[in-house]
Amino acid sequence: MHWLQPALFAGTLNLANTCLATNSTSNTGNPTASNYINPNVPTGVPIVGDYGGQYRPQVHYSPPQHFMNDPNGMFKDEDGIWHLYYQYNPTGIVAGNQHWGHATSKDLYHWVNQPIALFPPKETQYIFSGSAVTDPNNTSGFFPNQKNGVVAIYTLAEYGQDGSPGPQTQAIAYSHDGGYTFTPYERNPVIPSNSSQFRDPKVVRYKDHWVLVLAYAQAFEVGIFTSPNLKEWTPASNFSHTGLLALQWECPNLVQMPYIDSDGKQHDDMWLMAVSVNPGAPVGGSITQYYPGRFNGTHFVPVDSAARIADFGKDNYAGQFFYGTDEGEPPVSLDWASNWQYTQVVPTGGEGWRSAMSLPRRSYLKNVKRLGWKLVKEPYDLAPIMGPQVAANSSVVNGTLAVDFASVESNALYWEANITGIPSSGIPELATLNFTFMSPQTGEFVRGGYYLGGDTPFFIDRGGAKGFDNVFFTDKFSTNSIIDEDSWRMSGVLDRSILEVFLDGGIESATVSYFATQPLTLMLLTTSDLPRGVNVSVSVHALESAWQKMTNQEDGLVYGNQTVNGTSSVGKRHLFGRTL
Repeated sequence: MHWLQPALFAGTLNLANTCLATNSTSNTGNPTASNYINPNVPTGVPIVGDYGGQYRPQVHYSPPQHFMNDPNGMFKDEDGIWHLYYQYNPTGIVAGNQHWGHATSKDLYHWVNQPIALFPPKETQYIFSGSAVTDPNNTSGFFPNQKNGVVAIYTLAEYGQDGSPGPQTQAIAYSHDGGYTFTPYERNPVIPSNSSQFRDPKVVRYKDHWVLVLAYAQAFEVGIFTSPNLKEWTPASNFSHTGLLALQWECPNLVQMPYIDSDGKQHDDMWLMAVSVNPGAPVGGSITQYYPGRFNGTHFVPVDSAARIADFGKDNYAGQFFYGTDEGEPPVSLDWASNWQYTQVVPTGGEGWRSAMSLPRRSYLKNVKRLGWKLVKEPYDLAPIMGPQVAANSSVVNGTLAVDFASVESNALYWEANITGIPSSGIPELATLNFTFMSPQTGEFVRGGYYLGGDTPFFIDRGGAKGFDNVFFTDKFSTNSIIDEDSWRMSGVLDRSILEVFLDGGIESATVSYFATQPLTLMLLTTSDLPRGVNVSVSVHALESAWQKMTNQEDGLVYGNQTVNGTSSVGKRHLFGRTL
């Protein structure tokens, strides 16, 4: 969770639009002490959204309206439903007035917008980032007669009337209905603090106890705490001053991470610490770094002190791994697909929303040539949104494949290119595989490409899209993708205003937003100077909109999970049209 500048906070804290509800029923439907409720924030029903805008992604999650940032509290429940919570301002298109928005999915692509899940307890507090876990064994004591209890832990951020930051403490809330509504714990905070730089708790289970990692943001430390019951937390150790420092550390994650050895066998005894840094990323603004290592339940020890960057683009921050994935399933994550340098001024605000999540990704560790440990990330199963093949060529050698996808209603594509027969030496420096997505009407473009010779750099250039101009909106990015075998592959997704690429099976990846004045509808894939024996095969598929079937046919809006005859349909049925 990014620290909000006092001037920004003062502009978004609307004291005139808050009211005091004393000893009343809270937003969760449970009796509470005094609670401040902004009358402009809907309770008990989801916010309605228009998902038809030119910039609105069709296979990435974005909020129905207003401003979203960090993914929070992500878990998979006993029925196989994925729960995504997120930092949410339900009253504006810039950060502030932080709540937890909520959406659910059966496949990580088709999302159902749910009512807001967590509300600030008073007018001078916001609910910042955090996590959630299921508690089937009732270690917390909140769930004596059920197996699907959920506990959320999050940062309560206090602010003064002038917007000056105050203490950040850690609080919990519990849910008896599987994570749709929450009751704040009456003895909050569970981890008190006098610091304004102490936030973003992430909880995991380790054998017989709970483990929490928490950022001491401007001290460049991650605190590791343990608990038997999610209520009482004991400091166990600190992890600090390793890798990139920047200005502050945020949103730590600790997750058991499988690794693949040189023989292709999977092992499960490594862990990964991920830490988001902002500002100060190598490409500017915010980014995530990670550390492979070992964890014994109280202490994390990285394999080395190297700074490993999770994404070589500029729009990938504050990622979180889902809790409760199936045994044997690789960890699954989502990331915030934006950057704090410009997120509050991007042109999607003209459509009434800002920010999206990355594609869901599966991850594992791999020890690769020269670079050592790498976090490999590939898209989660795309089958639920995979549309018809719109182009294929088994041999694009020193030529161009042109794909007109103007008829693809979603304006979203998946493509992959496989290079085989790469010699171990003698590759010309200008041997390339390039792709360009462009608008025939305006000539705007985003492009990328791979140089097989020399140091094998890969680049992305979004400078040809002219719908947004900002000094911090850097337009070019690159990385090295080392050829370790006689083959190399690339895949990617283009989704109206987001481009994601995955290189060499996900050893490198990039997330990049872009904003063209007209839709990009023509793809050109070109190879040149390839030596004899090298072959390139290409496949391009349309992606089906994840929102189209949820859209009400009368007004074009997505209503989410509505209430039926005064009774909540939460967890029982999903309605995608008008309230019945």
